[in-house]
Amino acid sequence: MWRCPLGLLLLLSLAGHVALGAKQGRVRRELAPGLHLRGIRDAGGRYCQEQDLCCRGRADDCALPYLGAICYCDLFCNRTVSDCCPDFWDFCLGVPPPFPPIQGCMHGGRIYPVLGTYWDNCNRCWQAGNHSAFWGMTLDEGIRYRLGTIRPSSLVMNMHEIYTVLNPGEVLPTAFEASEKWPNLIHEPLDQGNCAGSWAFSTAAVASDRVSIHSLGHMTPVLSPQNLLSCDTHQQQGCRGGRLDGAWWFLRRRGVVSDHCYPFSGRERDEAGPAPPCMMHSRAMGRGKRQATARCPNSHVNNNDIYQVTPVYRLGSNDKEIMKELMENGPVQALMEVHEDFFLYKGGIYSHTPVSLGRPERYRRHGTHSVKITGWGEETLPDGRTLKYWTAANSWGPAWGERGHFRIVRGVNECDIESFVLGVWGRVGMEDMGYH
Repeated sequence: MWRCPLGLLLLLSLAGHVALGAKQGRVRRELAPGLHLRGIRDAGGRYCQEQDLCCRGRADDCALPYLGAICYCDLFCNRTVSDCCPDFWDFCLGVPPPFPPIQGCMHGGRIYPVLGTYWDNCNRCWQAGNHSAFWGMTLDEGIRYRLGTIRPSSLVMNMHEIYTVLNPGEVLPTAFEASEKWPNLIHEPLDQGNCAGSWAFSTAAVASDRVSIHSLGHMTPVLSPQNLLSCDTHQQQGCRGGRLDGAWWFLRRRGVVSDHCYPFSGRERDEAGPAPPCMMHSRAMGRGKRQATARCPNSHVNNNDIYQVTPVYRLGSNDKEIMKELMENGPVQALMEVHEDFFLYKGGIYSHTPVSLGRPERYRRHGTHSVKITGWGEETLPDGRTLKYWTAANSWGPAWGERGHFRIVRGVNECDIESFVLGVWGRVGMEDMGYH
């Protein structure tokens, strides 16, 4: 299957691949609604040019198939824009078209509008969709406001990897999901909004699950990304980006409260606005534990317990090692490179499509993101081959993807998702387990 890139905008409210019925005749043609008004516009299409059609006057035979409808290349188009071929004005008249051009995708010598999903003798598929949260955003804005994890320094990238060895004869299951092994302990994705804070959201998400698992369900907090965004300020930039190593250092040394206690304040696209001040500090209380020094910013919540973790560790990039760690200790955190088509993901097993390679660099930009891997699986393709995938939780809310989650090809380091994977243990004492 062949899929379109973002083009000029991340999302455009189009239903471009819906076929429209059309009659060959043109009765009262000038009163008909324009094709571009019904969601079909691909001003880059070479229709008149490819057939070398520029008929004089009104000629009903001067017509071409156009996405399930009919478009015309005669000079009668100079009186109307109802059903003219998209390149009539620039090819036949040498003037710009009378409606704003919207880029599509070139495939097999034909232009298709954005947001469509097209089959092309392919056996690997994922579905693109229209996400209202991204309406009006350019690709540059999507990268600037919806990601926010700064790629680790070379020193951090070279940190020692913990290698997990499978026991002799040990076979991992073909499918696994953390929420099935640890019901009620794996938390649903949050929404970072237009805050470039995936560094804080993914860290809080993984720590929430791991604290819950390692305390055997005695503690089940949804940890506060806002606590990290506002209070972890050492070489961090809040909603303008941050580093994973700094986030884990803060969780280990300072700790954070729950999201109920310190809820996310949200952020509009206003980089000039001041960052929210830190409203939650902690102090040592012995044996490495810490306690809050203020009440919850949410005045309706009294529980301001501080949650901490042990030092973070890096896993090997072999998918079997990541799988074993995930199955034994809980979800893990992963870096990934987000390309233009990931914003359009709606479902299926994602892999980056190369259709934008021939376009200018501004349409091919990508940025670093961080997510929570929660499981894996595999599907059998029509030709009998097996397609393996990870399941992961994003931080773009439940309306994106598969209820806030996505699947991505496993075992080939798709979008660098296996290149830097982190695990951690929740700091859980006997008193946290109810023992004194």
